[in-house]
Amino acid sequence: MKQQTIHIAGAGLAGALLAILLVQKGHTVRIYEKRPDPRKAGIEGGRSINLALAYRGLYALQQAGLDDEVMPQVVMMRGRMIHDVSGSTHFLRYGKDDSEVIWSVHRGRLNLALIEAAEEQGVSVHFNARIGDIDLERNTLRIDYLDHSETEAFERLIGADGAGSAVRRVLADKGLVKEHMEALGHNYRELEIAPDAHGDFKIDGNSLHIWPRGGFMCIALPNTEKTFTVTLFLPAKGNPGFDKIRDPAQARQFFSDVFPDALDKIADFDYDWQHNPESALATLTLDTWHHDDRIVLIGDAAHAMVPFHGQGMNCAFEDCLALVDAIENTENWNTAISAYETARRENAAAIQAMALENYVEMRDKVDDSRFLLERTLERELAGRHPDRFIPRYSMVSFQRVPYAVALHRGMIQRSILARLCEGISDIAQVDYALASEMIHRELEPLHA
Repeated sequence: MKQQTIHIAGAGLAGALLAILLVQKGHTVRIYEKRPDPRKAGIEGGRSINLALAYRGLYALQQAGLDDEVMPQVVMMRGRMIHDVSGSTHFLRYGKDDSEVIWSVHRGRLNLALIEAAEEQGVSVHFNARIGDIDLERNTLRIDYLDHSETEAFERLIGADGAGSAVRRVLADKGLVKEHMEALGHNYRELEIAPDAHGDFKIDGNSLHIWPRGGFMCIALPNTEKTFTVTLFLPAKGNPGFDKIRDPAQARQFFSDVFPDALDKIADFDYDWQHNPESALATLTLDTWHHDDRIVLIGDAAHAMVPFHGQGMNCAFEDCLALVDAIENTENWNTAISAYETARRENAAAIQAMALENYVEMRDKVDDSRFLLERTLERELAGRHPDRFIPRYSMVSFQRVPYAVALHRGMIQRSILARLCEGISDIAQVDYALASEMIHRELEPLHA
């Protein structure tokens, strides 16, 4: 397709990566970002859950030639470290070995790296620049700066401006997009575990730590400076609920009761609680992700999800690859945008569903004996039938299997596990002949 000038709303992770991929294909790209330049204003804190970089996200960075810049910023997470109320822990590995891990990455620093790379490759980035309106008759944008507004003509506009997308809002206000935001009813607040007296991690630095409490939980992800970002997920209203915790003293008492070993490690608990806001969680669905061949949405602007599978960024990065691929391999923009949405819509819905499921798993099941038995058997069957029985988590996090395929195969595999574990308490009791028969009858080789 011929080279064009492309406007992108949002210089976040998806917008910056997409801009890089597009300029590498010869297009001219301009980004408009409502926030100030983070290199001057500093990185906003307290509202951004640490991100989990999985293989599919890393693959997208590799396609842009950015993996060497990003990987020094990440911390390997081999699995989940589960903390019970007494302070005892047990470890659940994600994959078979260190070839199957995910990485914790600081959203702000990753965003800085992508913005720097975008500008170095010729992208024009405008900060404090909010999309105010879109005139579809004249093909113009109104850009609202801090002290004035400008009108600019556009050929193509891509909304990569997150769950609160201004581009989507304008389309919705004009009746061109119908949106549905399904609130989870659970909110989150961040805290921090500082390094120990020797400058090292206070708890295992290569794990994602979980304090599951049935209906709510705390998690902690490691950072390169040996800190942990701790996130409390709790119902917005209830008992317990954020509405019952009105000040740091009540929050401290709550942690003392249910997360005592976490509280011991959060040095500035009162300050963090007071200064880091409570934020909501929701799942976004739209009836369409585009308007004719001029405007298209990607990432959270099209399909925001809850963070419990750590796939929001990874999914958005795959959107970028899919959109650029469609642009480069189809004859016109209308066909390209339709191909992109067709390729991604089912997969976005699948990972949204899996993210919701994973919240229940993380807060309610990771310390359940039946769940642990099934996970142990899952690993055993994956070793015996590696071409057919691939754990759903592995398909999502360590491979680039389409999310919809992972969801479908995962449902079949969970049914097999449930049947094999019925009435037993140890995998030594498993009928492996029956297991083999079911796997070969119900699952085709994944990469056949």
